[in-house]
Amino acid sequence: MKRLSIIGSTGSIGESTLKVVDRYPDRLQVVGLATGHNLARLEEQMVRYRPEVVGLAKAVPGAPKGIRSGESALEDVAAWPSADVAVIASVGFTGVRPTLAAIAAGKKIALANKETLVAAGAVVIPAARKAGTPIAPIDSEHSAIWQCLRAGGRGEVKRLILTASGGPFRTRPIDTFDRITLAEALAHPTWKMGPRITIDSATMMNKGFEIIEAAWLFDIPPEQVDVVIHPQSIIHSMVEFQDGSVISQMGIPDMTIPIAYALFAPERPPATNDVPLYSPSSGPTLEFFEPDPARFPALDLARAAYRMGATGGAALNAADEVAVAAFLEEKLPFARIIPLVERVLNDHNAVREPSIEDIEDVDRWARMRASELTDSVAGRVITS
Repeated sequence: MKRLSIIGSTGSIGESTLKVVDRYPDRLQVVGLATGHNLARLEEQMVRYRPEVVGLAKAVPGAPKGIRSGESALEDVAAWPSADVAVIASVGFTGVRPTLAAIAAGKKIALANKETLVAAGAVVIPAARKAGTPIAPIDSEHSAIWQCLRAGGRGEVKRLILTASGGPFRTRPIDTFDRITLAEALAHPTWKMGPRITIDSATMMNKGFEIIEAAWLFDIPPEQVDVVIHPQSIIHSMVEFQDGSVISQMGIPDMTIPIAYALFAPERPPATNDVPLYSPSSGPTLEFFEPDPARFPALDLARAAYRMGATGGAALNAADEVAVAAFLEEKLPFARIIPLVERVLNDHNAVREPSIEDIEDVDRWARMRASELTDSVAGRVITS
C-alpha cells in the first residue's frame, strides 16, 4: 500500500490523482490533502478519503477545526510522517517549498508542478540528489521521455523531443493576435486544464517551461531539447538516440495514465475498464510541424532564461504568472503577454548559485516588476 499526500488536491491534476486512487484502492491510500483556498471541494474530498492531515495555503473563514492553514500548511502535508509519496500538483511557485519539505522528509516526489523546477531547479535537484530522493515526472511529456529513456543509456541520447499540441492559435494569422479574446485563448483543442496553463499553452510558454524542466530532470542542455507541434497529442514525446533510433511514447490524452506511471513505476499495473485505449487503425492521422519562432517566441525566451543563470527561470515564471493573470482579468491583451515577460527577464540580474531565499527574492522582484509593466502597457482587451 502506497500512502499519498496530494498538494493541490482540488486542481485538475489533483482530481485526476484521486481518480487513480479510486482505480487502485487496494494499492493506494490518501493520507494528506492540501490546496490553496477551495475549501468547499476540499471538504468533499475529506469526507470521501478521510485523510490524516489537511492543509489550506490561505486561511479561509468558516474552515472546520483540524485543517492546517497558512504558509507552512502545504509543507506540513507534503512531509507528513506516514506518507510515502508527495504528489506536487499545485499551480505556480507554491509548489517549491512543499517539494523541498518532502525531499527533506525522505518522501518520493511525483511532480506535476512545472514551476518547481523552472523557478527553483538549481536548489531542488541538488537537494534531491543529495537525499537520494527520486523525482517521478507527472507531466505527460516528461513522463513520456522518462519512459523512452528506458530504451538506452543516458550517454546514448542525442536529443529529447517534446511534442506540443500547438494550442488554439497554431494556424491563426499572427497579425490578428492583438484581437484574441479571452474565450478563444481558453478554448484548448486537446486538454482540459486550469486557466493559467491553458493560456501558457496558447502562448507556448508551457512548452518553454517544459524545456527548462527537461534540462533539470534529465541533466541535459536545453539545446538538446527540441519541440515539435503534434496537434493530435497522441505521441507525448520522443527520444532520439545516437544510432538514429527514435523511441516514442503514445496514448490517448488522459492525465491519469502518466499519474499512474509516476506512482507505480517501473511497474505497470493493468489498466481498468475506464482507461482510454489508443487504436492505431482507427485513430487520427498523426501530423508534425516545426514551431514558428515568430508565432511562439516563448520557446527561445525560455532557453535564454536557462542560459542566463540559475534564477532566470524564477524571473521567467513569476513574470509569466503575473502577465497571464492580467490577461485573465482582461487587463492585458494576449499579444502583450510574452513581450512583457521578456522585458522583465531583460531587467533581471541573475544569481549564479542561489539559495531558496535568493530564488524567493527574485520571484518577488519579478512579480513586482511585471505588475509595474502591466500597469504601464495595459491596453484595451478584446472581450467579444
